[in-house]
Amino acid sequence: MTTLTDKAILSGAENRPPILENYMYDSWKSRMELYMMNRQHGRMIIESIENGPLIWPTIEENRVTRPKKYFELSATEAIQADCDIKATNIILQGLPPEVYALVSNHKVAKELWERIQLLMQGTSLTKQERECKLYDEFDKFAYKKGETLRDFYLRFSLLLNDMNIYNMKLEQFQVSTKFLNTLPPEWSKFVTYVKLVWDLHTTNIDQLHAYLGQYEFHANKVRLMHERNSDPLALVATKVLNSVRHGVAARSSLTL
Repeated sequence: MTTLTDKAILSGAENRPPILENYMYDSWKSRMELYMMNRQHGRMIIESIENGPLIWPTIEENRVTRPKKYFELSATEAIQADCDIKATNIILQGLPPEVYALVSNHKVAKELWERIQLLMQGTSLTKQERECKLYDEFDKFAYKKGETLRDFYLRFSLLLNDMNIYNMKLEQFQVSTKFLNTLPPEWSKFVTYVKLVWDLHTTNIDQLHAYLGQYEFHANKVRLMHERNSDPLALVATKVLNSVRHGVAARSSLTL
């Protein structure tokens, strides 16, 4: 069954090239290929990008070899020549101004395509460095004091999204366990319940966030209680207040 998202993608493919946004290269590349395939002679456009433009045929005239003029091309050659130009134009139309300025000097679609990939993904070395950094961020991901459950969930989701861009695969159990184990102590009761009852091999963080969100009020109450009990000044103040109350009560009873 075609989803609303699929329809939106296909609709976009019919109207205009997808724009490279937020440097989300992998998703843009997939949508751009879909867009090209939906154009007339789409396979020839893709061919131009993957294998380069038409090698312009030559003709011998008066014992001199020269490139054919456009009107001298065969029907297939003329279509490929047109697709070479279309491929370049489609790619350029899908670029934001800052990227366009860096690559617009490339007129051959294959060279343009490869240049954009290099800009977005870097060389294999820089890509490897980025992957190492993301794995390190995942390992060290921690709850920030004072943030809400939603803020925590959004930060974790953004990290996972960055990792998905580089096709960095993590097991679902690994992701769900990391999400739960990183929550602060006030969530321990609810985290323990989830670990005992839920199958973390099939549960994603969206489901965990939706479930835990129902108990954020209770978790906050536990946190406030822990903070009061762990604050020496608060404990002293509580003892003094209780002493004063007991003293007032004792004097009242004597008076009576």
